[in-house]
Amino acid sequence: METPIVLDLPAGEHYVCICGRTGTAPFCDGSHKGTGFDPRHVVLTEPGKVAICSCRKSTNAPHCDGSHN
Repeated sequence: METPIVLDLPAGEHYVCICGRTGTAPFCDGSHKGTGFDPRHVVLTEPGKVAICSCRKSTNAPHCDGSHN
């Protein structure tokens, strides 16, 4: 995937799937084991919209920095 995953999330810890195997998209359910991919860990101190990198090129992972362009 070359575009970010944009989510409106509540405050707290979140794990976003980037392997594509999860049954609870867009969140990780552990299905990535053995794929070489790890979920993106996102921590928010307050609710908000976030753009999660899915191309693995961001220098600000897990957040998208536009490197996919």
